[in-house]
Amino acid sequence: MNPFLKCTALIFILTASTVVFSQKTALLIIDIQEVYFPGGGVTLENPEEAGMNAGLLLQHFRQTGQFVIHVKHNVNQGGEIHEFVVPIEEELVIVKDDINAFNGTPLREILEKNGVERLVICGMQTHMCVEAATRAASDMGYSCIVVSDACTTRALQYGPVIVPAKEVHYSTLSTLAGYYADVLTTDEYLRSMVEASHTAD
Repeated sequence: MNPFLKCTALIFILTASTVVFSQKTALLIIDIQEVYFPGGGVTLENPEEAGMNAGLLLQHFRQTGQFVIHVKHNVNQGGEIHEFVVPIEEELVIVKDDINAFNGTPLREILEKNGVERLVICGMQTHMCVEAATRAASDMGYSCIVVSDACTTRALQYGPVIVPAKEVHYSTLSTLAGYYADVLTTDEYLRSMVEASHTAD
């Protein structure tokens, strides 16, 4: 069982269950919170689709006994983690005040204590907190996989120019791909895990 870390940035609940993290891969679910869904205040493009795909990743990690970390931004309105990926008792929840999930939190310490070498990253928003965590993790030496359709974002405006959400999303993924992370769809990632399992057998 992992040690209890006393830190205001972390809600860390572990019971006397026999949770074993047999692989050195962790799922990092970033900011899939009510605020980004319809009625939440900052609605992103197709948050339901991204949230459901993140839920599929979460289900896979739970079924295979792998490490899961939820990250949520500290906001007053709409700060609850969405029901698609709501944590269970054995899973970590890190609360952050910055865009980068490593800033001001014990995230790196947790990864090191659990021997994590690879991160599978999904969440909201693609061009902000997902990108920031991916770049930071890569710079720290972690191997990263960003799951493209388990992330989403919104349109941006710079002066008179409006950049559609789809272009913001894919331009960010294009920047990350090959430099900071491998970029896969949910289906591609899950199929690769099945194939790896069969190869191991």
